[in-house]
Amino acid sequence: MSVEHETHMRRALEIARGNPEAPFGCVISDLGTGEVLAEGLNDAQTSPVLHGETDAIIRLARERPDVDWGRTVLYTTAEPCPMCSGAILWSGIPRVVYGTSIGTLKRLGLPQIDLPCEEVSRRSSFGGFEAVGGVMEEECDRLFEEMSRRVGG
Repeated sequence: MSVEHETHMRRALEIARGNPEAPFGCVISDLGTGEVLAEGLNDAQTSPVLHGETDAIIRLARERPDVDWGRTVLYTTAEPCPMCSGAILWSGIPRVVYGTSIGTLKRLGLPQIDLPCEEVSRRSSFGGFEAVGGVMEEECDRLFEEMSRRVGG
């Protein structure tokens, strides 16, 4: 695992701890410099589409309208759902790094759409993204195991 992957995933984990009921934290960084461009946290209580990834994408678009999306990497504590995968595709983000898989979330009894982000990307007619899963997986899995215990999953 690269040092940059670990650094940004640690930050995504810190962000995720801000919402123990839905610990989906996200960081978008610049591919070249490693600079953090935006952060996001699941706030589906406010809006059902405000997942960590969509929150970070919306913030980045708002705060840096001139961003070169093709030079970004998105880090997230869990594999992006199909909605978030679509938002990543429409944004033009070429790389996604995640910790916990959709399969693990399902095994924990958490509601999921069983469609891997790689499949959503592969089926896109206008590009796609590279996905790297399992980065700091044990640490990410612990957040979702705790969430599952709290919600009775």
